[in-house]
Amino acid sequence: KVPPHKRLPEGPFGDHYGYYSLKHDYPVFEVEAIFHRKDAIYPATVVGKPRQEDFFIGDYLQELLSPLFPLVMPAVVDLWSYGETGFHSLAAAVVRERYAREAISAGFRILGEGQLALTKFLLLTDKEQDLRNFKRLFEYILERVDWESDFFIFDRTSFDTLDYASGQINLGSKAMLIGVGEQKRDLKRDFSTSHLPQGVKRAKVFCGGCLVVEADSYEADKQLPARLASATEFDEFEVVVIHDKLEYADSSDKFLWATWTRFNPSTDVYARGVRLKHNRICYESPIIIDARMKPWYPKEVEAREDTIKLVDKRWKEYFPS
Repeated sequence: KVPPHKRLPEGPFGDHYGYYSLKHDYPVFEVEAIFHRKDAIYPATVVGKPRQEDFFIGDYLQELLSPLFPLVMPAVVDLWSYGETGFHSLAAAVVRERYAREAISAGFRILGEGQLALTKFLLLTDKEQDLRNFKRLFEYILERVDWESDFFIFDRTSFDTLDYASGQINLGSKAMLIGVGEQKRDLKRDFSTSHLPQGVKRAKVFCGGCLVVEADSYEADKQLPARLASATEFDEFEVVVIHDKLEYADSSDKFLWATWTRFNPSTDVYARGVRLKHNRICYESPIIIDARMKPWYPKEVEAREDTIKLVDKRWKEYFPS
């Protein structure tokens, strides 16, 4: 039974975002009896930092349901949510651009569809892409985005309960980035300088147009993103992501997880220029994303050493070759 209005504290638990969920009040299930057969199999999944079992289940469900997306959302050709980010933190779509700015309406349609309404960051383009190839997709969009008219941030919107980037529960912000039409620019693909701005330790190109920098902690230098937005060293890059560790630029898996689970668009995105034109906000690149760990973020999920040793010891027993 589930008594109405009855709530009790639950948590913290290691969850599929790769962090420990905080303690919250949740509905109470009152169990009167449990029935089981002999040698019962208990269905469960192991969750934690992607990729775990739930990652592959989520991807498989997307593959099964993807043919239905164009039926319920006619302007959407293809859609993919990235399990590396916990699914809700980042999604990308190929949409129809049959008339000017149709991509915007398609984006709003996606953000209004069921669980997709919890999407934090949405990437949109109008040419067929392999959406699983994030680096290539991101480059394609960065080659075409007009920062004055194709980047939108919406504050005070719904937020996934397990996403703590905003510092609030179930409340945060969303962003939509559009790259459609013909290529507007060639992307910078290398970075070498003997001088880095104050607070930056190292830098590495993640993909064309996107630079990752390792910097001082958020608590040590909260003003760093604003300074980097005006730093001339990064003029040739479209996006600069600030991280605590440079290793997050080593692979798409690491970059996706550590970036999109650690920033809230309305409070952690900065730009070289921000101005108001015809009651809309226009941005000027480079765009700075502060994806450093913040004091209110929960801890990363880490396996206990004794558990690791036990699994390693009995692995062949569990899964004989």
